Amino acid sequence: MKDLQHHYKEILKLLGEDPEREGLVKTPERVARAMEFFTKGYGESPEDILRSAIFREEYRQMVLVKDIEIYSLCEHHLLPFIGKAHVAYIPDGHITGLSKIARVVECFARRLQVQERLTVQIRDCIHQVLKPMGVAVVIEAAHTCMSMRGVQKQNSVTTTSAFTGVFLSQHRTREEFITLISNNLH
Repeated sequence: MKDLQHHYKEILKLLGEDPEREGLVKTPERVARAMEFFTKGYGESPEDILRSAIFREEYRQMVLVKDIEIYSLCEHHLLPFIGKAHVAYIPDGHITGLSKIARVVECFARRLQVQERLTVQIRDCIHQVLKPMGVAVVIEAAHTCMSMRGVQKQNSVTTTSAFTGVFLSQHRTREEFITLISNNLH
């Protein structure tokens, strides 16, 4: 933490600011703590999160957790991207606690990321730990690196998807997933 604070103080100086100015005195500490929180996923194991709540169950229909909020940092500019993840799996003898799906998403999102990798990491983790008949992940996010700088497109949204198993091989299953995430049923 002290090293991060030191470097943020130096960054303020490089930007032409006075880090001893009243409004900035505690900024290096605040930013270091924020960065520690934004990247807390490095200290967590998403596989262990899932393994902490696996239950034997013969349910073999889609389990969908949708609209999981995502807050992540783009690894290219360290700017936020914010959106929603929709995650489904079809169990093959084992289910997990519903909150564990959201926790896996959070764990991977709280690392420096690109949306494409984030999508695949969530899919692969669930597939490897639960060994379901299939996994589907769709992420929709707005990237501040596109809206605040560069091309400055305020309303653009990026959508990524990743599928395994029956979501790849059975068109109707994938179609059901897409329909469910597209509708407001609640």
